[in-house]
Amino acid sequence: MNYNIRGENIEVTPAIREYVEKKISKLERYFTETPESNVNVNLKVFQDKTAKVEVTIPMPHLVLRAEESHEDMYAGIDLITDKLERQIRKHKTKVNRKFREKGEFAAMFATLNQTESTDFEDDELEVVRTKRFELKPMDSEEAILQMNMLGHNFYVFTNAETNQTNVVYKRHDGRYGLIEAH
Repeated sequence: MNYNIRGENIEVTPAIREYVEKKISKLERYFTETPESNVNVNLKVFQDKTAKVEVTIPMPHLVLRAEESHEDMYAGIDLITDKLERQIRKHKTKVNRKFREKGEFAAMFATLNQTESTDFEDDELEVVRTKRFELKPMDSEEAILQMNMLGHNFYVFTNAETNQTNVVYKRHDGRYGLIEAH
């Protein structure tokens, strides 16, 4: 894995770089061969001394992404590694169940001991509630108002201009995003 570690309001010291690489390289044990991918790590320190760690690892058939805020940068890195590990294990369980007979994606993951592969049972992926509703044509501003009125963090609607299904959502920074289907 190739590491691209950036710092915002913090100098990426050799000690921090070594710690990030050591922690994230532990994820390699989940793969049959070490993936040739870039590990993008963004470390931020805010004025209140809170540290935010963001990691993105684009891979074939899978993008691993996690972010974590913590008072201690090293603790944030530990938490990020745990999150990424859970994502890999969850995805591995899903892939193994779905593509067991095909074998094309499952070959990407290494076989681990039984306790690790069963951490994510089928009930975690079970749909427990289904909602049906008519999509009202509107613009994104009206959809944001509807979303806020309902107290949700996303809202599905039909874009009045394009007649396509769109989603507005509230971002972690408090602003809004728009997903347009093609």
